[in-house]
Amino acid sequence: MKEQQNFRLTRYAPTPSGFLHLGNIYSFVLTFHLAQKFGAKILLRIDDLDTERVKKKYIQDIFDTLDFLELPYHVGPKNLKDHKQHFSQEKRLDLYKIALEHLKDSGELFACNCSRKKIRNLHPKGFYTGYCQNRNLSFESPDSAWRLRLNTSEKILLNDLFKGPVTGNIPAEIAYCVIRRKDGLPAYQLASLVDDLHFGTDLIVRGRDLWASSLAQVYLSEHLPANSFSKTVFAHHPLIKGANNQKLSKSFGATSVRFLRKSGKRKEDIFQLIGQFLGLKKPSTSLKDFEFLCNFMEKRSTDQTRR
Repeated sequence: MKEQQNFRLTRYAPTPSGFLHLGNIYSFVLTFHLAQKFGAKILLRIDDLDTERVKKKYIQDIFDTLDFLELPYHVGPKNLKDHKQHFSQEKRLDLYKIALEHLKDSGELFACNCSRKKIRNLHPKGFYTGYCQNRNLSFESPDSAWRLRLNTSEKILLNDLFKGPVTGNIPAEIAYCVIRRKDGLPAYQLASLVDDLHFGTDLIVRGRDLWASSLAQVYLSEHLPANSFSKTVFAHHPLIKGANNQKLSKSFGATSVRFLRKSGKRKEDIFQLIGQFLGLKKPSTSLKDFEFLCNFMEKRSTDQTRR
């Protein structure tokens, strides 16, 4: 990690499909300290395109939780109304459509009408195997998704904050990922990429479980009109785990900040719980107490590289 390196913008990018949990807050805390270290502003970007799962109460929870924990950001909505009027992903549908049409015209996409049941039957782990890529289905076929043609043997170059330039292959579970859903809306990989290009994000902090998504988005960016996404730097952090070594998710209700607040936990208690999940011996009860995470991640990445 180079001390002289500076970035313009990073982001918190929660999906309001549930209440924020301790894993989300850990990622936000690390993002905050990396932004501090490298002089970046922080954007609050709420990924609200999944209309089936997104609810107003979950969006409101994002503002409530950030306010409760005094986690600052510099760009983005200040409240639910401001988000809906000015920052919702619905406001950027035209941008997504332009990117989709460009990818379609370039030959990078194919139409697929496979059901979830069929996909599960075609692969023991439920990975999509590219069944429709040579069927030449019309992109306008009803009940069809648009998928990306991905060569899993192709090496993709990615800029890692701690390791420098690294290469990786798209893993099988994300090959042929959906770019436009059957309902016509852009899927996560495209929407996230277009949003980062639109806002000018140049430092992306996310969990290691999204390593494959980072590779897919870099690949996608190379097939869109000239852009600077190849210069984007990524920091993939370890996940904090719950019972049975499972990553925390919105289904872990007991780790949601909302649940903990209703149980009487204070801001200091929330930070201390995150420290306990990280295995810290010394109590960490404030945002500042996690400043060490930047150097810790750098050292851990360096040690892994030397092995």
